[in-house]
Amino acid sequence: MSDSTDPIVVRPARGSDIQPLSALIAPFVEQRKLLPRTIAELALLLPNYFVAECGGNIVGCAALEIYSSKLAEVRSLVVAPDFQGRGVGKKLVQACVDRARDEQILEVMAITSADEFFQSCGFDFTLPGEKKALFLQTRVL
Repeated sequence: MSDSTDPIVVRPARGSDIQPLSALIAPFVEQRKLLPRTIAELALLLPNYFVAECGGNIVGCAALEIYSSKLAEVRSLVVAPDFQGRGVGKKLVQACVDRARDEQILEVMAITSADEFFQSCGFDFTLPGEKKALFLQTRVL
């Protein structure tokens, strides 16, 4: 594993990251914190992903899914347990927000059980004008 003094670099994901990404997210899928992704799905979604790398190892990832010029979502945020609490997640979220700004997306949302983390990244429960997201589940998981 990486040395704790190695820098953490966030970059866009590339083809050689697919297998390590799959291995990184597997425990989170088993814990039902993330939806399962096949290798083919990861390959298709790869342009949306950023990875955090430390000492040549992928230690985190996040994806920005752009729905329209108005809305994008931070998805699939994962940080390896040994690297949690070191700012990796914030760097990944910032990379997603920066891409949304570059693409001139008006709003970025996060659907999460980690409210406090996303609030520490500048997200809030409502947008100006008191807009809120409401959900209806159409199928039982």
